[in-house]
Amino acid sequence: MLLSIIIALAIFIAAAEELVLSNLSLVGRNNDSQKALNIAEAGINYYLWHLSHDGTDYKDGRTTPATPDPNLGYGPYQHNYIDDNANTTGTYTLWIKPQGSGSTVVTVRAIGKVSNSSATRTIEARIGAPSFASYDVLADTALWFGNTEATSGPIHSNQGIRMDGASADNITSARATYVPPSSLGGDGSTSHNGVWCSPSVTSPVNCNTRSKSDWSFPVAAVDFNQVSGSLCTIKKVAFLSDPATASLASNNSTACSQVPAQRTPAYLPQRSSNGSFNVSRGYLIQLNSDGSYNLYNVNGENDRLTPYTSALTLQLVATNVAVPSSGVIFAEDNVWVRTNPTFHGKVTIGAGRLQSSNVNANIVIADDVLYSTKNGSDAIGLIAEDDVIVAPYAPPSSGSFNFEVDAALIAQSGSVNYPLNYRTNNNACTRGWTSTNQNFTFYGSLSSRQTWTWTWLVGNSSCGDAVRDSTNEYISGISHNTTQYDYNLQYSPPPSFPVTSTYNILSWREVLTRP
Repeated sequence: MLLSIIIALAIFIAAAEELVLSNLSLVGRNNDSQKALNIAEAGINYYLWHLSHDGTDYKDGRTTPATPDPNLGYGPYQHNYIDDNANTTGTYTLWIKPQGSGSTVVTVRAIGKVSNSSATRTIEARIGAPSFASYDVLADTALWFGNTEATSGPIHSNQGIRMDGASADNITSARATYVPPSSLGGDGSTSHNGVWCSPSVTSPVNCNTRSKSDWSFPVAAVDFNQVSGSLCTIKKVAFLSDPATASLASNNSTACSQVPAQRTPAYLPQRSSNGSFNVSRGYLIQLNSDGSYNLYNVNGENDRLTPYTSALTLQLVATNVAVPSSGVIFAEDNVWVRTNPTFHGKVTIGAGRLQSSNVNANIVIADDVLYSTKNGSDAIGLIAEDDVIVAPYAPPSSGSFNFEVDAALIAQSGSVNYPLNYRTNNNACTRGWTSTNQNFTFYGSLSSRQTWTWTWLVGNSSCGDAVRDSTNEYISGISHNTTQYDYNLQYSPPPSFPVTSTYNILSWREVLTRP
């Protein structure tokens, strides 16, 4: 009996010891596994920091490999993981895969491994920076959406917004209160909330009963000064796109002041060799359906004529020019833009006179600007040093129409608008369209340093080609318009488009590398 008890105790003790050892081993493995996950997460955080300092480096500060892995991207790049006690306790290995096509989104895979252990964990994160194309309308000045104007995407002003029209996304202002001028919905003396509407507006949206849950103020302001540096970056990218100008981009301190006379597919020089500037001269870029473009010299403009073929004095320069692989075209002069009839691909057109502080270049929309599809595969970016203008001759001169512009627009120092007065006659108001069957659809994104509007309320006295509306007021511009946001632009903007803030983690997941 005693021997049996001893044997039973021995079996129990051995089983207990085995259980303790098994639990200790399990705890150790779990501890190593958690450490491996923490190390992998440290790798993601490291590259988030890295992209915030250099948003175009996908090789971890290195030069290899030249060609990325088709599935994982560039890598592998291994780093030691050093803990709080300055001990190396593991490594993380990185793979970096840019989304391409002008997107700011990068997929980063980090594999964490614990020293002296077989434990590994893998995390994959999508990291991206919001660009100026993250807004339907973004302005450094006050905004006013009339009751006939509708928007679908996020709206932000660094001053304030009167929102009488329909909206479907966040409406934000950088100020808690502001005094809107009479030209933008106020009286120039009365203070209003950062976002507000007039109680007198009851149709088609009732100001008194509409939901205001997506109105926020004050929020952080957006720095428009970032655009000037981005135009310089675009010019450098254009230089690098062709061997004839690539050497000009090597010196960061002087690259943007260089004004070569040679034209390349990515760079359009000043029209005059002596540097003279005229708002009625520049280039017409006609974007074609096959992803190429036709180039014309614009030698004159009479914006009281219509259509653009009559308003512009044109000289054909080249046809079917391939858009550079960088997707960037920079012009050292004014640019007029249209599509023929639609454009397929992604392109950013920048216009600036970066070597001169006396004059700024404009971009003029001369006709319909249309994507071939609206699924994210097409994007047109137009960045002007001064104004982005919808020309008075761009819409049809009369009759019913659905005029449309698909693009992401930025006016670095000027305005995005339909002009109030003709450039050929500053005393005459521009054409007005007030009929409900005359519609303008803007699809994309726009950012304006100064004024943004498609419609001007002229008053009750005749002025040039302004048209009287149903309220007996004269209107310049297109009264019935819709500003519709292209949500595909949010993290997939046109190539080299400027960003508004630093990089963020958009999504995070663990990758199961084994059962």
